[in-house]
Amino acid sequence: MKYKKQVDNKHYSFNKYYYPGRWISYWHEVDEILKREDISSVLDIGPGSLLLKNILSTFSPELVYKTVDIAEDVNPDLVGGITSIPVDDDTYDVTCAFQVLEHIEFKDFENGLEELKRVSKKYVFISLPHFGPSIELQFKFPFITRIRFAAKVPVPQKHEFGGQHYWEIGKKGYSVKKIRKILESHFDLIDEYVPFEHQYHRFYIMKIK
Repeated sequence: MKYKKQVDNKHYSFNKYYYPGRWISYWHEVDEILKREDISSVLDIGPGSLLLKNILSTFSPELVYKTVDIAEDVNPDLVGGITSIPVDDDTYDVTCAFQVLEHIEFKDFENGLEELKRVSKKYVFISLPHFGPSIELQFKFPFITRIRFAAKVPVPQKHEFGGQHYWEIGKKGYSVKKIRKILESHFDLIDEYVPFEHQYHRFYIMKIK
């Protein structure tokens, strides 16, 4: 299937797009890249407003960072989609697709994963939306380490395409276990987590086998 852009660049306005939880997700995106000394080049699929690029250029200006997007109005380095990335094999140390793969039909999910794998030499980092309410508890007492607990509450709801997401983790047919099994068939899964402050995004940190 050939995909078309779903939103224009006005979608990424500060008040509409950058709610507090999303800032936390950006922190994790930056942290996962900068804490690994063997990463010197990044290919970011679906860069949005280029906030990740701007943060990385501030803290690691020597890092090579390039972008791919089907939306020309976000000014990507290369125009293309995640199911057919216009980049040679083994070009970048890490390929990233943060909140991107849910924008393609699930039947194309593994194709997208294989494309991310093809152009990467070392790592693939992704995040996906994880539907459902959460229970969150946090305790902080003087002189004691902060205690946090969070858990998603399963809600067996069928997903309905609303113009952007074709599917989400936690909806009927898209369990955490199912997505993890697919990812582990393509990569070495070295970390998986949901940021405490933003229970809607689930991160997967993977290494090329």
